[in-house]
Amino acid sequence: MIMRSGQQLLLPANPVFIWSSLIVALLLDMLPLGRVPWMPDFLALVLVFWNVHQPLRVGIGVAFMFGLGMDVHQSSLLGQHALSYTALSFLATMIHRRLLWFAVPSQALQVLPLFALAHGVELIIRMIGGGIFPGWIMLLAPLLESLLWPVVSILLLVPQRRAPNPDENRPL
Repeated sequence: MIMRSGQQLLLPANPVFIWSSLIVALLLDMLPLGRVPWMPDFLALVLVFWNVHQPLRVGIGVAFMFGLGMDVHQSSLLGQHALSYTALSFLATMIHRRLLWFAVPSQALQVLPLFALAHGVELIIRMIGGGIFPGWIMLLAPLLESLLWPVVSILLLVPQRRAPNPDENRPL
């Protein structure tokens, strides 16, 4: 892949860091804060990030397994989060090459429809299963996830950043 001029060359991602970031996001979603409709889904955010940056390591199967874990934890309809995370993972993997050409704030605008679609899938499945409509305040969740995208991008790419000390023998 041809890099844009001025773009920093990243080190390979450590698989331990990838999995630990996914588990930390899962634990953040499992905090007993009370599940309010506007709260962002941190696991979905981190899954999309790793699906964009490491699609061969974090794929649809990983998203499905984490979705089942969230379904069991929230005692929701089994498969609700799994289907949502799977669709989100598929769409993120589908656009990952195009998305990496944009700057991080533009990427946040590009992933906003993905997060909105994921929350829409969860809402439709919940409504089919006989749940109640949580209100229009739930539209804030995809917006907050999109606003958190630059923060997550900076935090999760920190271990991959190469030290900026090039010399005449090491131009990269």
